[in-house]
Amino acid sequence: MNEIRLVHVAGARPNFMKVAPVMAAVDAWNATEVPGTVEAARRASGSGLRFSESLVHTGQHYDDAMSDVFFRDLGLPKPDHYLEVGSGSHAQQTAEVLRRLEPVLLAERPDLVVVVGDVNSTIAAALCAAKLQIPVAHIEAGLRSRDRTMPEELNRLLTDQLAELLFTTSADADDNLAREGVPRACIHLVGNTMIDTLERLRPRALASDALQRRGLAPRGYALVTLHRPSNVDDPAQLALLSDVLAGTAQRLPAVFPVHARTRARLAEAGLLERLEATAGLALSEPLGYLDFVALMSRARLVLTDSGGVQEETTVLGVPCLTMRTTTERPVTVTEGTNRLVDPYDAEAVLAAVGETLAAPFLEAARRPPLWDGHAAERIVAAIARWAETDGRR
Repeated sequence: MNEIRLVHVAGARPNFMKVAPVMAAVDAWNATEVPGTVEAARRASGSGLRFSESLVHTGQHYDDAMSDVFFRDLGLPKPDHYLEVGSGSHAQQTAEVLRRLEPVLLAERPDLVVVVGDVNSTIAAALCAAKLQIPVAHIEAGLRSRDRTMPEELNRLLTDQLAELLFTTSADADDNLAREGVPRACIHLVGNTMIDTLERLRPRALASDALQRRGLAPRGYALVTLHRPSNVDDPAQLALLSDVLAGTAQRLPAVFPVHARTRARLAEAGLLERLEATAGLALSEPLGYLDFVALMSRARLVLTDSGGVQEETTVLGVPCLTMRTTTERPVTVTEGTNRLVDPYDAEAVLAAVGETLAAPFLEAARRPPLWDGHAAERIVAAIARWAETDGRR
């Protein structure tokens, strides 16, 4: 029986949300009796192919306690390899992943390296594999903000040029890749594995007591996330957004799980104590996945600069104000509940908050095509087709 060996590489919390359903879909493919799309695809291909897989955690996100929470919430196995890269500049992180991953790939000898998203671990793993002549699959390929000041944009562009299998979340991503010269045969519109995880775990999240523990009423609060360097690294910009959060908290209670990097920048700028003392604004440590989804699902609005949150709020039907001038996920604006607001204009952000609160809350999720909870199954089926033709080297 033929076997294809996969190595999944992840380095930051959003990566794990995207890896978990793919690893589960591999398990389903290998199972003897499996209902649903994976088994249907396997039977249709007449494949005797099986998979083996291992997980590499680069340690780019280095909060061990929070990583443990995420692995437990997502049902992920313990990583087979932990590179312990830790913090550092973009160059340092990328170089350390390259240095520490190479011996792992030489020992594992995979048929395919699977990378996700757009963090430094993504481009480093893709480059390492490509230099070893190992094919690369990129999950979440083709997203473009067209803002090359974003480190993530450079990571996306370069990873997609190195990948042999490019799995996209939306048709605009397909078009981006085609314009950049990627052969259409390499591009596979599969949907969004982030939404696979959301759909699988939403019932457990909604059963949690995350709101009650914080004294919150459904649709009676805002949820805030803030971590992007363009928003938190400049003290003046961080002070402006602190004013935005204080102004939002005057209108309704706001919950702000503070990213470790953001907390450090707030402390350095002398803003942390001020925010902690702001009436109506509750700062907390970063949350586990289930608690975060529970709060996001029942929020009146979300203020964020995150990419994944734009997608999740679209499916949940929760108004999202993204404090950025560009987004690599335009489908969340054209088909979803997302709205871009200029983070350098505090009055504009607060005006958008006011407009959102004045509008009726519509309990209607707006889903882009194929955001149906089955993207990972389509990915595994596509890898199987690739392996059965001339994909394996």
